Amino acid sequence: MAQVKTLAIVATFLLGIGPALLSLWLTELIKRRSLRQLQRAGQMRHQLPPSLAQDSYYLSGVGYLIGDITCVFNARSPHLRCAVNPDGPCRSCRHYQAKPGLQDLP
Repeated sequence: MAQVKTLAIVATFLLGIGPALLSLWLTELIKRRSLRQLQRAGQMRHQLPPSLAQDSYYLSGVGYLIGDITCVFNARSPHLRCAVNPDGPCRSCRHYQAKPGLQDLP
């Protein structure tokens, strides 16, 4: 009889603490997975996305840009060249306007 009561107490204890232990385990598992994903995203930050065209370049402190940076309409973005000709190319764009003060650049 005493063994049955002891067994019932242990079973009740395990049933009571089980969900908390499962929750802690799952939380730790999700934290580790999230950390790995953040590390992977941080490593990919400086890699050129495959969707960018040939007129893309890396500007230190800014990141990847596409289009002609000397144009007034350039969006300074890796996703959009400009408001006038978002799909490009900048090389033959009829809306090109040089930024003031950039005419003397080599």
